[in-house]
Amino acid sequence: MQKRKVRNAYLFISSLLVGLFSFPFAFAKSVEKKAIQFKDTVSNLQVSDFVPGMPSAISVYDSLRLNLAGLNRKAFELAQEGYEKLKEQGALLNDNIISIIDFSLPSTEKRLYVVDLKNYQVLYKTYVAHGKNSGTVMANSFSNKPSSNKSSLGFYKTLGTYIGKHGYSLKLEGLEKGINDNAYERAIVMHGADYVNPAYIPKLGYIGRSQGCPAVASREATPIINTIKNGSCLFIYSPNASYEERSSILS
Repeated sequence: MQKRKVRNAYLFISSLLVGLFSFPFAFAKSVEKKAIQFKDTVSNLQVSDFVPGMPSAISVYDSLRLNLAGLNRKAFELAQEGYEKLKEQGALLNDNIISIIDFSLPSTEKRLYVVDLKNYQVLYKTYVAHGKNSGTVMANSFSNKPSSNKSSLGFYKTLGTYIGKHGYSLKLEGLEKGINDNAYERAIVMHGADYVNPAYIPKLGYIGRSQGCPAVASREATPIINTIKNGSCLFIYSPNASYEERSSILS
């Protein structure tokens, strides 16, 4: 009986020692297995799983209540579609800002919108002129030809600034061949002008017009230009079916 007790005690202590000795290895294998599973999971993740994509045009439009601000929904949707394509191509140096001129609105209304897409803000909503040969109250005729004195639709990239006959001005590069790519040759720039003034509306029924430039009020020119200069996207919109058909950016 005594020998049996000793034997049982010996077996118990041996089992305990074996268990204690093997435990670290079992634990290590468990940790190793979980590490492999974690590695496999991480390797299947994409950057998009951590970084949210560009909000849709509809979500931005509705979040900023741009309908209440008067901006045509289609104007914004097309603007963001082209903006995203230009951004993917690396054409924009300042991709936080998008500017939209909505020529579905008359010149008697504020139709230049400068939107901060990063911080979800409408920075400016103001008056902007169209070319004198594009129409009186409404801009409905457009051209890419020199000396046409008409506005040109489509996507532009803002360039650098200079001091010209209209003071502080912003150069624009037309990005659409056959639609606005003569902007530089035509000296189509953004500048301030005294005729961009709602005081003209009671007398004329519209604000003053330009020779094709998207001119803004003199007092607003400097802050607007400084906000959008050096590589941001400018889109000039009109409910013009022929433009959408011809646009290489929107195709």
